[in-house]
Amino acid sequence: MARGTHDSIEDDRNSSILVYVNGEMVPRNEAKISVFDSGYLVGDGVWEGLRLHHGVFVFLEDHLKRLFEGARMIFMDMGETIESLKEKLQAAIAANGMEDGVHVRLMVTRGNKKTPSQDPRLTVTPPNIVIIPEYKEASPETKRSGVRLFTSAIRRGSPDYLDPRLNCHSKLHEVIALSQAIGAGADEALMLDVNGFVSTCNATNFFIVRNGEVWTSTGNYCMNGVTRSKVISVCEKEGITVRQKDFSLVDVYSADEAFVTGTFGGLIPVVEVDRQRLPDQAIPGEMTLRFTELYDREIAQYIEKAKR
Repeated sequence: MARGTHDSIEDDRNSSILVYVNGEMVPRNEAKISVFDSGYLVGDGVWEGLRLHHGVFVFLEDHLKRLFEGARMIFMDMGETIESLKEKLQAAIAANGMEDGVHVRLMVTRGNKKTPSQDPRLTVTPPNIVIIPEYKEASPETKRSGVRLFTSAIRRGSPDYLDPRLNCHSKLHEVIALSQAIGAGADEALMLDVNGFVSTCNATNFFIVRNGEVWTSTGNYCMNGVTRSKVISVCEKEGITVRQKDFSLVDVYSADEAFVTGTFGGLIPVVEVDRQRLPDQAIPGEMTLRFTELYDREIAQYIEKAKR
């Protein structure tokens, strides 16, 4: 059975959620954006995915910092501050009476165009801001069974034409990579960089464990995920050797363990790459399980500090 890292438990409450659309709370089935929206027309926008645990948006400052950095990168003035976006996020969950087990998608596009075009000067409205909060828990079966990866022919590009670290609305290359992987019978795509080294997955960051060390890519050709940074941080705190380096499929195929990270699913074990089973028979592996516990502890400490 194919499983994706964003598989979730069905929740009937989502049918009646309210979506924040430019200052209004709109029922899910009525939430709409213009066909002249920049994001719809040309993928012109930035976004973040956030988790709400026990009334707290976890690692919120990291996510909003990345959002504002992305907006600067595409020369878009959102007309917002970090505090004003925090208020909008709080308003969205308050309108839905949400407290826990929630995933939120915050999207900001440049605004509506007066005619279909790439030209930002043809934008005639302020940026469109949409916040979609959903009751969304990662599938426990995916975490138990892990995911299978297939190395896609689609590469993560160079920063000089579309920096892979930019969390923008244009995700077509990742969609193509994932479609390739699905066609090959896998769950998700593993993607190489322009030099042929392992970079990332289509929607998550990738780690391997070799001889007690943790390896991940340099970060130059991938989204520098918040969860990725937390895993690196906890390794350093615990005295576990973690290397951000170039490595190839040779290293992956002979790894002891592998896992992927993301805001939604946390840490998810990888059991197979290119139809080759990784040697660790326990799923999740011993190190992956340890990192999951350490990451969960980071979340708990963040929530405790936020509530003081």
